[in-house]
Amino acid sequence: MTTAILPKVPVIRRGFRLQFEPVQNCHVLLYPEGMIKLNDSASEIFQQIDGSRSVGQIIVALRERFPDAPGIDEDILAFMEVASAQFWIELR
Repeated sequence: MTTAILPKVPVIRRGFRLQFEPVQNCHVLLYPEGMIKLNDSASEIFQQIDGSRSVGQIIVALRERFPDAPGIDEDILAFMEVASAQFWIELR
């Protein structure tokens, strides 16, 4: 995915909901047919998706929060590509 998505605003698709699942001890993405267990990185990214911040703003926020994480920009862009392809999010 290119940097062309930086100004786009990701939103969690209708019918999906992010929540912390104590039994799983992690965040999950719930949808009518099931649940997706998220790893720590995906969870951190999803928690930034609020429908008002752009991909670029999310990258900046996470870069500030995790300054020692190498390649975080590319990882977030790759995650957005996967999440969009899986129809978990929409990029507006």
